[in-house]
Amino acid sequence: ASLLFLCFRLTLVTPLIFCLLLQPPLTQLSIVRRPNIVLLMADDLGIGDVGCYGNDTIRTPHIDRLAKEGVKLTQHIAAAPLCTPSRAAFLTGRYPLRSGMDAINNYRVIFWNAGSGGLPPNETTFAKILQQQGYTTGLIGKWHQGINCESRNDHCHHPLKHGFDYFYGMPFTLISDCEPTETPEMDRAFRRKLWLSTQMIGLFTLTAVLGRLTGLIPVHWKTLTCLAGFSLLFFVSWFSSYGFVRYWNCIMMRNHEVTEQPMVTARTTSLILRESISFIERNKHKPFLLFLSFLHSHTPLLTTEKFLGRSRHGLYGDNVEEMDWMVGQVLDVIDKEGLKDTTLIYFASDHGGWLERQEDKKQLGGWNGIYRGGKGMGGWEGGIRVPGIFRWPGVLPAGTVIDEPTSLMDIYPTVVHLAGGVVPQDRIIDGRDLLPLLQGMVAHSEHEFLFHYCGIHLHAVRWHQKDSGAIWKAHYVTPIFSPPGAGACYYTGFCPCFGVGVTHHDPPLLFDLSQDPSEAKPLSADTEPLFDTVIRKIGRAIEEHRRTLTAVPEQLSVYNVVWKPWLQPCCGTFPFCWCDKEVNN
Repeated sequence: ASLLFLCFRLTLVTPLIFCLLLQPPLTQLSIVRRPNIVLLMADDLGIGDVGCYGNDTIRTPHIDRLAKEGVKLTQHIAAAPLCTPSRAAFLTGRYPLRSGMDAINNYRVIFWNAGSGGLPPNETTFAKILQQQGYTTGLIGKWHQGINCESRNDHCHHPLKHGFDYFYGMPFTLISDCEPTETPEMDRAFRRKLWLSTQMIGLFTLTAVLGRLTGLIPVHWKTLTCLAGFSLLFFVSWFSSYGFVRYWNCIMMRNHEVTEQPMVTARTTSLILRESISFIERNKHKPFLLFLSFLHSHTPLLTTEKFLGRSRHGLYGDNVEEMDWMVGQVLDVIDKEGLKDTTLIYFASDHGGWLERQEDKKQLGGWNGIYRGGKGMGGWEGGIRVPGIFRWPGVLPAGTVIDEPTSLMDIYPTVVHLAGGVVPQDRIIDGRDLLPLLQGMVAHSEHEFLFHYCGIHLHAVRWHQKDSGAIWKAHYVTPIFSPPGAGACYYTGFCPCFGVGVTHHDPPLLFDLSQDPSEAKPLSADTEPLFDTVIRKIGRAIEEHRRTLTAVPEQLSVYNVVWKPWLQPCCGTFPFCWCDKEVNN
């Protein structure tokens, strides 16, 4: 009887075991393919500002820990050298030119919360795809991709329209105007011209009035009235926007609600950190995406008293060290909640450090290490080569360094793939899935060519010649530094993309970055036997690339960039916009 019972049990159990073996390992697959994703992005941080990339005057132990426990990329490239276009490329996996988020003029970023330009509603961000895959998605910190299109409350460019379930932070970007004690930064040169024009018109009007009163100038009172009216109208037309930058641009929002107008900068850091930690704690039981977009280390370098004077690199160093501490706080909560092994963490900067940002001979911008150039320069490495670090214990090998060309645009297909989603098939995605490279399953990046734009102007192209290991880079346009030989455009504060401030090169300047990463010694046909072959190869790649471009509405056109009062976010009745809804929070 016992033998019969044993045979009966085997006939039941054996098919069950066989079926289980045939099924895919769903539990393991769900862990590997649907991790929590935390994206940490610094603002204006230079690659030379981080300890694990060679800095020995600014302490960044928590960022360094990520590199030690994960994978460090040494050729991580931003798609643009400024905030708005770089972040548009990051969110969409596409060159900003494809979405109209690169400039045809000198207004190369979103300039006002009340502008009508921004990330187009028809663009699909990685957040939107992860949201469709069941992820809870949150953006804490800086957005700088626009808010409204046609009315104050349409929110067509808002994070919640682009796949984020929750948003807390600045819809704009930090500028010195946000601090009443700081020298105004926004459109400084243009503002000076407006003030000068106003004074000249006012002086002319006053002279005409005095001439009429003394009988020296025969002019009708009607003409003087019109002249005075014009003077007043001219002043109001620009002062209504530039005179209230702090109220119009320096605001904080929670989802669609304005919570601070103007923002109280003394507590901004603590609120952003609190919101980030709270988001993780609220969503720890399900897959989540957190994009923590730091306001550090953009001027005016908001730094709490605890960190002032701590670094050996002045206020900028203090600010970077505080950001590193914030990274540590996020890592601590991930560890405390038991999420370390199921969370992919990524750290990067949106572009290179701002070399020209100085006040009273104090350097307030970042350092780009051995790399030439900086923020605003579309071709030189210092403007586009940024830190890039991934950590995912048990999946990515710790302590790995990868010296292959990668792009911020690669985050898009990488996280979409991990979430079990599919990238859009109706448009070109320029990013490449990094997971095989990060895991060591392949030796080379999928990128053969990367195109480096300054606005809509192609400044340089790199070619990764994988069989030889060479990384060729051809510069077709370079900015003219001022003063000559200075390494940046200190006279103007930003290097231009076109016009009299650039030099066109024919033949292009050619460098082999694998031998000359500082781009110090341009090659020629006399010094490099492959010169003509390389230039022809890159030229053909440019032709093929341009065939993939299609005309799209320019989001940074003058019309889209200018301030429009009917689009201004306001927590009161416009123009009486001021509130502080965090005061008791």
